[in-house]
Amino acid sequence: MANPAATPRPSTLPTRGLLVPLVTPFSADGEHVDLDALAGLAHEVLAAGAAGLVALGTTGEPATLDAAEKRDVVEVCARVCREHDAALIVGAGGNDTRGSVRDLADYRDRPEIAGFLTPVPYFTRPSETGVVAHFARLAADSPAPLIVYNIPYRTGRTLSAQTLLRLARIPGVAGVKHAVGSVDQDSIELLAAQPADFAVWAGDDLYVSPLLALGAAGGILASAHLATERFVALVHAWHAGDATGARAAGHALASVSASLFTEPNPTVLKGVLHAQGRIPSAAVRLPLLPAEPGSVAAAAAALDRPAK
Repeated sequence: MANPAATPRPSTLPTRGLLVPLVTPFSADGEHVDLDALAGLAHEVLAAGAAGLVALGTTGEPATLDAAEKRDVVEVCARVCREHDAALIVGAGGNDTRGSVRDLADYRDRPEIAGFLTPVPYFTRPSETGVVAHFARLAADSPAPLIVYNIPYRTGRTLSAQTLLRLARIPGVAGVKHAVGSVDQDSIELLAAQPADFAVWAGDDLYVSPLLALGAAGGILASAHLATERFVALVHAWHAGDATGARAAGHALASVSASLFTEPNPTVLKGVLHAQGRIPSAAVRLPLLPAEPGSVAAAAAALDRPAK
């Protein structure tokens, strides 16, 4: 007879809070994933108050991982999330609809996955109507709800507020990671009209505080590997209506985030994590190159700078 405790229970997608998209720690030569270091990071950010983890997000360099490495990363993150009763979101899907359906179906035997972070189809630049059709097709068969990853400076496709709200009405589309590089008119319109059962997650670390002020549910933030408690407190402060405290915290954390993105993500972040002794190396895989020492030092200094 199977042990009921060994069967993962279905996980629920959070409706607010902080989600951390984990880096993938590598050995010094970049050839191997350090799963123990990955587990350590996962435990640390969840113990500090994060509501969940994102495995295989862009910060985790999934394009450079083989199939076995991806399975191992998801397994480690799933185990740690179970131990903390936290949510696991997995990055999956691409710019081919049929291929994305298959990617999502590969996780059908993992009920502990609360949702999938799925990018707007990139490079091919479909019409906005095509984007809606893409996500409708994925949501119809997905084993868990979808969070649309809206990041036009990577995908080449800008989505209007009206299109984002059309996506919000698709059954099985539970939210959007909104990373448009600014607080623009469409962001304001989206946040003003978002349905109650649809979460807008701030996805540009630098703009998390103003988006929270406008009604975002929380953030999916690479910067929150560092000073996790401070990012959790920022989210809570805006949700509690503490605008004065939230503004001060937001300004200080924006400085940290800006310093972490002076070179391609996650190079500076990995440099700081390595300097802190939290991962075994700052290695990234080509075509990324390790961050310059000066960039890492500047980020560490920003992290240590007291809030005003």
